[in-house]
Amino acid sequence: MEKKQKIILDCDPGHDDAIALLLAARHPGLELLAITTVAGNQTLEKTTRNALSVCTLAHIRDVPVARGMAQPLVREARYASDIHGESGLDGPALPQPEREAVPEHAVDLIIDLVRSTDDVVLVATGPLTNVASAITREPAILSRLKGLYLMGGAIGLGNVSPAAEFNIYFDPEAAAIVFNSGCPITMIPLEVTHQALATPAILERLRALGRPVPSFVCQLLEFFGNTYRQVFGFTAPPVHDPCAVAALIDPTLVSQHSMYVAIETRGEYTLGRTVCDVYGVLGRRANACVGYGLDAPRFWELLIETLASYGEESASDG
Repeated sequence: MEKKQKIILDCDPGHDDAIALLLAARHPGLELLAITTVAGNQTLEKTTRNALSVCTLAHIRDVPVARGMAQPLVREARYASDIHGESGLDGPALPQPEREAVPEHAVDLIIDLVRSTDDVVLVATGPLTNVASAITREPAILSRLKGLYLMGGAIGLGNVSPAAEFNIYFDPEAAAIVFNSGCPITMIPLEVTHQALATPAILERLRALGRPVPSFVCQLLEFFGNTYRQVFGFTAPPVHDPCAVAALIDPTLVSQHSMYVAIETRGEYTLGRTVCDVYGVLGRRANACVGYGLDAPRFWELLIETLASYGEESASDG
């Protein structure tokens, strides 16, 4: 049996973060060491509660959840309640969390785990505030990290502004620190995630499993689909964050190209843009592998098969 890849999931649940969490906790190729939360889709209090509620629903009991940064490094927070609702996970009824977050701060936990564990991959599906803070506080972890997979940015159009994707826009200064750090980065932008559409046929496959966790995911996607239809005119919602986890599990799912990516931190109209030098015109060394294509049928097979493995008595153990 192949060795499991050890990961830390840094997230801001969030409908698609919740699905990414369920994939990361259950896939047999991964060992989820910790879940760290950050402000983004909603306040830190809400994203942390949502992570704990999802863990309760799926009986994920052996993975610590740690609270992280409550604000962007230098800017005011701008939450995504228009997409994720007031709770950050509007739609399904959420169980009361059966446990609390650990006392340790997420940034400290990231540093401690990377220092003490070989070959850890950090998967970031929210703003990069925790990641940037960990790198800034303890630069030595960069030589220990196997890599960073992140959902964020766009080669072309943004979603929170014409130029910027939400996770990068929420804390562009943090993103700039991360992209300038020298850490091996795999960036899963909107060009990839907009190919992972939860169509009615996908929802029907989830519903047909007749189990609590896939049914919960179906309810998440129904709410998410309604907001995406109202705000963006999508006929089916894109499932952004699980794409970053799936790209780590099976890199052949995502077509990628190495390039230099700069983060715009000053533009009047372009704040938070990931400036992707696709053609190498800047003459700068590549600092990221940037995805641009997704094998959507195989992505959905991987995700649905993993969600189906949560039985009536879901458990992350074993």
